[in-house]
Amino acid sequence: MMVKSSRKPACWVLFGLFIAFILALPAYISPDSMIQNGHMNDKTFNWFRWSPRSKLDDSTGSYSCPLKIYMYELPRKFNMGMLKKDKNQEIPWTNHVAPPWKQKFEVNKQHSVEYWLMVYLLDGWDRKDGKTAAVRVIDPEQADVFFVPFFSALSFNSHGHGMSEGAAADKRLQAGLVDILSKSKWWQASQGRDHILVAHHPNALRHYRDMLNQSIFIVADFGRYDKTVARLSKDVVAPYVHVLPSYDQDNPADPFSLRKTLLFFQGRIHRKGDGIVRTKLAELLANNSDVHYVDSLASAEAIATSTAGMRTSRFCLHPAGDTPSSCRLFDAIVSHCVPVIISDRIELPFEDDLNYKDFSIFFSSEESVKPGHLLRTLRSITRERWLRMWNALKTVSHHFEYQHPPKKDDAVNMIFKQVQHKVPALKLAIHRSQRLRIPDWV
Repeated sequence: MMVKSSRKPACWVLFGLFIAFILALPAYISPDSMIQNGHMNDKTFNWFRWSPRSKLDDSTGSYSCPLKIYMYELPRKFNMGMLKKDKNQEIPWTNHVAPPWKQKFEVNKQHSVEYWLMVYLLDGWDRKDGKTAAVRVIDPEQADVFFVPFFSALSFNSHGHGMSEGAAADKRLQAGLVDILSKSKWWQASQGRDHILVAHHPNALRHYRDMLNQSIFIVADFGRYDKTVARLSKDVVAPYVHVLPSYDQDNPADPFSLRKTLLFFQGRIHRKGDGIVRTKLAELLANNSDVHYVDSLASAEAIATSTAGMRTSRFCLHPAGDTPSSCRLFDAIVSHCVPVIISDRIELPFEDDLNYKDFSIFFSSEESVKPGHLLRTLRSITRERWLRMWNALKTVSHHFEYQHPPKKDDAVNMIFKQVQHKVPALKLAIHRSQRLRIPDWV
């Protein structure tokens, strides 16, 4: 008589356990690819992701691990005291209700990034909605990075504009800041590598940049910085605060036909450095009925003209000025006017998230001044291609809005998201610096 083997049921049991393990594996490997809304989210499913994502989850619009920021409580003379003149200049500003931004001078407004970052953090305790990129922590031990709320651009424009003898007040503030930081145990622990300083105006912090050069700088571009002070590997490029109002009614049936002007530019034509290209372009673009190229100073009338002009033009010209960047680019973006960027060395905000070629046209300085080349290229762009760029502009323009309260993926959230991208590298630099006997030898 034949005896049945007992191995077969055992094999089936093992096989069943193996299937159960496979089915359960995603829950252990990738918490953020669990079942969502009753079904598996195929877009984010990843068998080999061993930790939750800290970046923006595109499927939910939230940040799973926001950046934790400790903000120094500096005397208000370094920040809000420049907006609200009172007798308490040596006392930190701790009220979550900040004085409104009322600076009339447009250069102050376009470099007011420092204000919007501080306002965000003043009101940013333990945000729970998951739609913000950063939260403020009270315990420095818990911080990923440290924010230094010094209004360096406003200090320069208020005290040191023109770099005259009156700039002594700006220099004193910078010296006082360096003194405070040098005595901070948190600064000493990292030599400032995990500290955020806003230097958005090209002349901001000019007296002490070399002493602060390990920190994360929030800059407009790198036009006036030595590579030993500022560089893309550690710093963050932030958009200017646009001066022109955002265009929120731009949804016509045929925008290509309604925008009658081919190319729009209004601003200072005679500039230094890379900006010399503006003078050459003025000669090349003259006498073209579909081109608006006008020399203009900043004024209420000029702002009104630019607002109307950008909203009725297909392309808006952005040649380099005294530095590679200017507010004009971001005025064009929020006006849904396709930017034409002329520069050999411009760095753009949020470029690891945004592909500017989807909604902008680029020329080198040499290409732009070849007779007929720029206009011939723009006139050859089809209606279909222009509409794709125009629609892309409308899709990305919210990334360039500074506002309070903040909104998902607005400019401040995007800046802190970029800072978070720097954290792994800065932690590596801090740990290496603490054990190296010889200064960085790599």
